[in-house]
Amino acid sequence: MESSEGSSRPERNVPNSGDEPHLKADAISFADGLAIALASTAPAYSLAAVIGSIVVLVGLQAPAALLVAFVPMFFIAAAFYYMNKADQDCGTSFSWVTRAIGPQSGWITGWAICVTGILVVGSLADVAVYSFFDLIGTDGLMNSTAAVTAGAVILMIVMTGVCVWGTEISANLQKTLMIVQIVPLLLFVVVALVKVWGGDAPGGAIDPSLSWFNPFAIPAGALSGAMLLAVFIYWGWESAVNLNEETEGDADKPGLAGVISTALLLITYLGVATAIVAWGGISGAEQFDDDAAILATYAKEILGGTLGLLVLLSVVVSALASTQTTILPASRTSLSMARAEAMPHALGEISGRFFTPVVSTVTIGVLAIIWYLPSKLISENFLFDSLSALSLMIAFYYAMTGYACAFYYRRELLKSAKNLLFIGVAPVIGALLLTYLFVKSLVDWSDPANSYTGASWLGFAPPAIIGVGFLLLGVILLMAWRVHQEEPFFKRRREIADPDLLTGKVEPAAALSGSDAG
Repeated sequence: MESSEGSSRPERNVPNSGDEPHLKADAISFADGLAIALASTAPAYSLAAVIGSIVVLVGLQAPAALLVAFVPMFFIAAAFYYMNKADQDCGTSFSWVTRAIGPQSGWITGWAICVTGILVVGSLADVAVYSFFDLIGTDGLMNSTAAVTAGAVILMIVMTGVCVWGTEISANLQKTLMIVQIVPLLLFVVVALVKVWGGDAPGGAIDPSLSWFNPFAIPAGALSGAMLLAVFIYWGWESAVNLNEETEGDADKPGLAGVISTALLLITYLGVATAIVAWGGISGAEQFDDDAAILATYAKEILGGTLGLLVLLSVVVSALASTQTTILPASRTSLSMARAEAMPHALGEISGRFFTPVVSTVTIGVLAIIWYLPSKLISENFLFDSLSALSLMIAFYYAMTGYACAFYYRRELLKSAKNLLFIGVAPVIGALLLTYLFVKSLVDWSDPANSYTGASWLGFAPPAIIGVGFLLLGVILLMAWRVHQEEPFFKRRREIADPDLLTGKVEPAAALSGSDAG
């Protein structure tokens, strides 16, 4: 049972005060945060991995499916924006759910964020290395499991080191990599559409139509399946919010970076999807069902051999950049949990030289390698199944954030139409949609044939067992920590938003306070 409700005013609490090192304030700008938010989604690779399958499900309405999938993400981004106004804590959803709903819910939410880092970093590093070998034309290395695996582990170590080295270094790297990602995609879209409209495309090309963006033309079953694929390619934008304690400016900036990044992702995805469907038609895209080679293949046709390699480079850089940025939310969340005495104190150690959470960052990197190696050695398909399980974690902690936002601000919702819509209705609708996708994923995975391996574990597909298994492990660890820990974290009471938060008359909390409000 969650703790009883406390009063509303958040206390500003600067962690690790005095001579103890802390996260470096004003380390990155709003533009840096925006670049990190975009990079964390791995836009080029994410879209390449699913667009063929989406076309198989909904045909010409693929852009419409991407548009619908954007809705819950945008609504949850609104929840992040308003919760960050109340509490600028690098643990984001962990801290916010703890404040609004209670410490048990907050703990398991934070655990889910940490698990996403462990599950995904190895897969992204694997894709980056494999695609790099493809880019430079070394088929022997590309087809060598040992070479790809070794390269992925080295990349994970390097990117973990970059995260430790400093947030400014990470931000500067991401801004450069973002340019390398976006420019080739923009070139791809423009040239493809110009050639289609100019009659220089192959025989299967189709002139784009506004009807492609109409979700009501998609049967409900097909739309649901396409949404399940498409919604999670928007995941990762909240990395900017995890750097809220290190971002210059007021409390609006990190949350605003998250909101804007989702809109920019939508524009990027709609442009690329429209170009792909227009160039190859349905039959062309269907050949790449569950095949990320679609972008590179089409790019060679559209841009030619040399310029086409830039799009493949975009995919490589996309996975490379995301390998680094996806470490950030997990490391900051575990830091926040340790700071709140919800995890071992050692995870809260911050480097006095780099002002980054060195122990939590290295821990996430090491655990990611430990998960990746056996997964890769079992089979490539098992690695993909473990990546599929990621969707359960994402849906869970995003949904919890949406519910927490509406519940935390519940006394403010009826004070204006804006409050009701953006702080109440939108986050709850986003949370409900993600809850539905969580349940639908489990239902789909009750049939092992829907997984990459086709294996049956206790009658379910591996992604279901992996995802639910990690959540159950979290519950066990939560109970064990609660028994072991005599500190006040699990005695915290629920809080309600101070009415003055939305007017700016009271400062947001800097981090999760260990004491009850009020």
